[in-house]
Amino acid sequence: MPQLVGKEIGPIGYGLLGSTWRPNPPTQEQAIAAMRAALKNGCNFWNGGEFYGPPEYNSLVLLERYFAQYPEDADKVVLSIKGAVGVAGHHPDGSPDGIRASVDNCIRLLKGRKKIDIFECARRDANTPMEVTFGVLDKEYVQTGKIGGIGLSEVKASTIHEAAKITKIAAVEVELSLFSTDVLENGVAAACAEHNIPLVAYSPVCRGMLTGQFQSVEDIPEGSLLRLFPRFQPDAFPINLELVKQIEAFAKTKGATSAQLAINWTIALSKGAGMPTIIPIPGATTSARVEENSKEFEITDTEMGEISKTLEKFEVVGSRYPHFVPIEG
Repeated sequence: MPQLVGKEIGPIGYGLLGSTWRPNPPTQEQAIAAMRAALKNGCNFWNGGEFYGPPEYNSLVLLERYFAQYPEDADKVVLSIKGAVGVAGHHPDGSPDGIRASVDNCIRLLKGRKKIDIFECARRDANTPMEVTFGVLDKEYVQTGKIGGIGLSEVKASTIHEAAKITKIAAVEVELSLFSTDVLENGVAAACAEHNIPLVAYSPVCRGMLTGQFQSVEDIPEGSLLRLFPRFQPDAFPINLELVKQIEAFAKTKGATSAQLAINWTIALSKGAGMPTIIPIPGATTSARVEENSKEFEITDTEMGEISKTLEKFEVVGSRYPHFVPIEG
């Protein structure tokens, strides 16, 4: 079983973004039921964000209410939280004051019900040296036991190499899916493997594209952030849907859904030469979807080769993010 900060976790994690950050988030009752289902199904690595939703109802607020209801689960969950993106998440802020404000706020919102096992700056702050950012996190929070460790989020390979020389990195969170294989080719996965850092794969089902819930652009809810993403635009979506159909057909041969295939594909990548441990963190807001996502099965080397050939023949249309979202690269 994989480990993070010395704690054993299931091979599939759980992303909390959709539980609080969407036009019409699920009820708190439904969100807590889904979280409970995640833990029941072995998905005990949870990933949330200070900016996942408004300040009055973000991941931390929901987590505090969950652990107030189920205090016995606190020690069972390994929790990673992203923050340090400034007021309302407008810009990366890795300055000493920015780090302190973010981490202190996250700790305050949890009300002592759960320790943050990994804290990640959601984006690298180009205006603050990493030595400064990590110096504050390590000396004032890790060494004092306020948090368990430090993670990286949305970084390029050179940043991983640089960070590994400064402090111990618990995990690197980056986008990885059948639609987004960049980290397999740009040195990010290789850097993680070199430094023995687990790679946390967010959006393994491509923001819902691989779940089958979107058959046309009209299926995307009004007000959804997905309507701003290049791959979900009217000119790109129908083309990208062709890859979804091919993945669905392959999944049927495994007696699985396309989402299950996509999630298990990321895990199977870990078996490759020079690859790090990869932990997918699909999000889900219903217990039924959690149970679907948590199903594990083997994908053989031959099958991985077939999937690779499919991906090689298909050119995804559209970049990962809208132009206004900062990414390192």
